[in-house]
Amino acid sequence: MMAGQPALTQAQQDAPQQQPIPDGPKPQTIPDAPNPQALPVGPVTPGAGTTPESAGDNSAPAQDGGVPSRLPESAAQKQDEGPPPEIPTGGQGPEAFTLRVQTNFVEVPFTVKDNKQRLVPGLTWRDVRVYENNLRQKLDLFTVDPFPLSVALVIDQSMTYDNMAKVNNSLAALQGAFTPYDEVSVFTYNNGPKMQTDFTGAQSARLQAVLERSKVTGREPIYYDTAGPLGQNININGGQDSHTDPNTNATHGTSILGIQNVPRDVHTLNDAILAAATALSKTKTGRRRIIYVISDGREYGSTAKFSQVVKYLNTNKIAVYGTLVGDSSLPVIGFLDRIHLPLQMRDNILPAYANATGGNFDGEFRQKGIETSFAKIAEEVRTQYTVGYYTHEPFIDGKYRTLEVKVLRPNLTVIAKKGYYPTAGDTRPAGIVSVK
Repeated sequence: MMAGQPALTQAQQDAPQQQPIPDGPKPQTIPDAPNPQALPVGPVTPGAGTTPESAGDNSAPAQDGGVPSRLPESAAQKQDEGPPPEIPTGGQGPEAFTLRVQTNFVEVPFTVKDNKQRLVPGLTWRDVRVYENNLRQKLDLFTVDPFPLSVALVIDQSMTYDNMAKVNNSLAALQGAFTPYDEVSVFTYNNGPKMQTDFTGAQSARLQAVLERSKVTGREPIYYDTAGPLGQNININGGQDSHTDPNTNATHGTSILGIQNVPRDVHTLNDAILAAATALSKTKTGRRRIIYVISDGREYGSTAKFSQVVKYLNTNKIAVYGTLVGDSSLPVIGFLDRIHLPLQMRDNILPAYANATGGNFDGEFRQKGIETSFAKIAEEVRTQYTVGYYTHEPFIDGKYRTLEVKVLRPNLTVIAKKGYYPTAGDTRPAGIVSVK
């Protein structure tokens, strides 16, 4: 210890030595400012610094005139790249993501009538059961809202002149059955189908003109010559005496020259319905697709087969409705056509089309009944119930799937299609989701 210094106690010797506190930085000096010791105060541009480098302008040349220290940034580099992409755990690769695909959605419209053939309103989803391939489905849609209609009108021009006259006189009432939101196309057929107009407004003047143009006189009834070379009966004394009944004559259908019967009249109803269905399949989704046939239901000479046309209809969600005229509309004949006795020829195939596609038909013999049937059928289509569900079957396997709609109320009749064929258009990807 040096002389003259006070002696330190033991506690002072053991205490840590404190470091001196340095002075704070001095304020920057700005020569041109009024107060050289003050920092500039005022509006500051966002994102702009006090030097070119702090403002992000790396393309400015060096102060000494040399080469810049950094390359200029492109516009793509200056943009905000957003959050970094999600990187899966090592070894997972594509398995880290799943494609979620929406299953096939099936929409089933149906009509409910009581034992007096009156429409039944007021049903709820709790009253309805839907079965696909005999398995009950969970309903994801139930609505009674009307849908706008896309109607392909098919007019039979191969009928006899008396039935054709009734149809011609009743066509003026057809437009009143539709609303301005509906669209109608017109097809006619005799020896083959012909499109008279593509889809146009149901209340348009064009449709009115096309309906007027579609009126024809029809065909003459079949007449068999009993005296000429095509005679089908036995003539006695040159035809001066009475002849036998052709229905019981053993030589019925032949003559002395061996000439056979007159060929049957051609009624290409299958081809006409297929042509109308092809046009309907191109209409927008969200509309009810309907084929409305005005005919006596006879079919002969078509290229398309009944089973092929029905498959096309059920694939494209098209229902066939119709007004039967002529002899097929009579109660007895119409009943036999509906039940279709085994081993018997089917003279009227319109009930078969309606039954297979969930449609309906109305048989009317008089002109007044034909006019009212238009509004009756249109009302039935517009007041249908509609249910929908997501099927668990493969979304497109091409196999026919049976459908059955039941209503949990007694003495009611449900009119719905018997089945459908799946299509790829009903299945859409819902998006890609990440699995974490």
